Amino acid sequence: MSMSKLGLLLMSALMAGCVSAETPSTEAIRKLVEPRLGTNVKVDSVKETPYAGLYEVRVGTDILYTDKTATYLFSGHVFNLVTSTDLTKERLDEINRIKFSDLPLDKAIKTVKGDGKRVIAVFEDPNCGYCKRFRQTTLKDTDNVTIYTFMYNILAEDSFVKSKNIWCSLDRSQAWDDWMIRNKPAAPASANCVAPNDEVLELGRKLGVNGTPAIFFADGSRVPGAIDSKMLEEKLAKIKQ
Repeated sequence: MSMSKLGLLLMSALMAGCVSAETPSTEAIRKLVEPRLGTNVKVDSVKETPYAGLYEVRVGTDILYTDKTATYLFSGHVFNLVTSTDLTKERLDEINRIKFSDLPLDKAIKTVKGDGKRVIAVFEDPNCGYCKRFRQTTLKDTDNVTIYTFMYNILAEDSFVKSKNIWCSLDRSQAWDDWMIRNKPAAPASANCVAPNDEVLELGRKLGVNGTPAIFFADGSRVPGAIDSKMLEEKLAKIKQ
């Protein structure tokens, strides 16, 4: 074999090796991993991470991880042990952040406590025990806050009825507190009263609200679940209102 042919063969082998070692595109990984996740599962984005050769796979409000061949799938949180940082939580907070001013606040019950300077929005179901506890303890002890309550009916069919009755009350805020704190139901709504139940349900689904209560803050961040007064105050203190 001539030296020129041998050189060409070696060059071809080197080029093939380089191609196989190339970092795949995020789109290529998406095309590989999406059909492997199951029917009707849509991958919203794939992003290369700066750690451990992992790729972030975002499905709705969830984050998964895969390798560059999309052979292995990791579900869980990645921590930086040096800084004690939950990297996955930081990323989830980033992608789940909303623009608070875009919330349709006219479809929420407005309650003002004290000077009302601090603002939160809460998605709650009238049949949610954790929501009632949140009202009876945390919000009862929190002052100088404006609360926008979106009645998010996901737990029972009669949640829609209870929400409509409360929405159609003369004093919605009072009617909501009467039910959530004192277990006093609102009077039946008149037939011609229209409540924004369907719109709020669609809004919550769009925002990825999977449970109640879900609390949104003025900076667009969110906290799922009922938190105590101390945690709420600490969170509000960090936010420029």
